[in-house]
Amino acid sequence: MGVEITMADRPIAQDAIDDLVGTVERAAYTSNGSIHADDIGRIVLDGLKDIDEVAYLRFASVYKEFQKASDFEREVAAMDTESMPSE
Repeated sequence: MGVEITMADRPIAQDAIDDLVGTVERAAYTSNGSIHADDIGRIVLDGLKDIDEVAYLRFASVYKEFQKASDFEREVAAMDTESMPSE
């Protein structure tokens, strides 16, 4: 699933999209132009998590090969745990 599709109908600022693309481009550049698709996927996932949770879940469902609803539940629970403030 392409990043553009994951962001379809989402209120995402063009600047955020440009920043994500720039992050991927910088990663490719710093790796001498040779970057593995898995690395790109992880960069996109990290970026989408900060930009839009729905777009993140859409991309994660394909990237992480979700098979059932519990896969979504697990991912949402992980997102909730990560966003909790530490004491």
